[in-house]
Amino acid sequence: MKALLLTEYKNMQVTDVDEPEVGPDDVLVQVEACGICGSDIHGYDGSTGRRIPPLVMGHEAAGVVVQVGENVRDLELGARVTFDSMVSCGNCEFCREGHGNLCDNRMVLGVSCGDYRRHGAFAERISVPRRIVYRLPDTLPFEHAALVEAVSVAVHAAEVTPIKLGDTAVVVGAGMIGLLAVQAVRAAGATQVIAVDLNDKRLETAGTLGADVLLRADQVDVPEKVRELTGGRGADVALEVVGATPTVKTAIESVRKGGAVTLVGNVSPTIELPLQSVVTREIRLQGTCGCNGEYPQCIDLMNRGVINVEPLITAKISLADGPKWFDRLHAGDAEQMKVLVCPRSE
Repeated sequence: MKALLLTEYKNMQVTDVDEPEVGPDDVLVQVEACGICGSDIHGYDGSTGRRIPPLVMGHEAAGVVVQVGENVRDLELGARVTFDSMVSCGNCEFCREGHGNLCDNRMVLGVSCGDYRRHGAFAERISVPRRIVYRLPDTLPFEHAALVEAVSVAVHAAEVTPIKLGDTAVVVGAGMIGLLAVQAVRAAGATQVIAVDLNDKRLETAGTLGADVLLRADQVDVPEKVRELTGGRGADVALEVVGATPTVKTAIESVRKGGAVTLVGNVSPTIELPLQSVVTREIRLQGTCGCNGEYPQCIDLMNRGVINVEPLITAKISLADGPKWFDRLHAGDAEQMKVLVCPRSE
């Protein structure tokens, strides 16, 4: 079959690769759409060390079941599906306690980090365990369903954040996950959502998707403005969706005493923390990793239009166009949000 192969860093090729093996508990999916994630771009140049060539990347996908393993009885050929990006073991203590996203033995599709190699979905077909596969309603297009993985990150972040009906929420960073987080915190009960970024176009999109207030972090004092908008109190919660010292500080200083900050972004491995502000104001800091079983919830939210991903899709490309698009995205194309690889398109 054809696949987009990272042969070496900064070199992608469309080539023939072996058909995936389908184990007794696996499902073979014909890929209809697969999103290029920011982590794929970092993998493209080797900066994360988690995508060691040769590797087929890609973990945000949807498609059609074309083969099932002998133990799979509840999924027919032709079923429209998506799947989790993470393969948890199901046996470790975290899995047994219902925290599969913290699995000790987890593997991520499209990742090769030295400990394992798991080819991903920039290919015509991919084999995945049945337990991470989810049916799609006929009314949800494959191009939208490919974003369920990204939506699940935002929904999980909102779910671990103590949002109450009527709260004010600040989302720092209006990239892909941030724009989804704007919608997720609104769905979770926040009635005033403040989006913060440095890019006018992204902020404009945040407004289209439900943010009430748009703040350019390089033009206003964000914490001061948030206090002004909340009667001097500060926001109840903040989601930081970048992962750098300045944005983490902005999130922390924007919440009220006793507020909560959920850390979603992880661009920087270490940051500086305004410790006294956190301690003396009793701020709760919460990390969040991936998702933990929210796929059905996300599919429903997307299918009912509560979370809208259409404005985030900026290009749909073929496998053949993949190499030049990776070059383009790696060089930095601020106009692109989510580019979808559609292996069956020409």
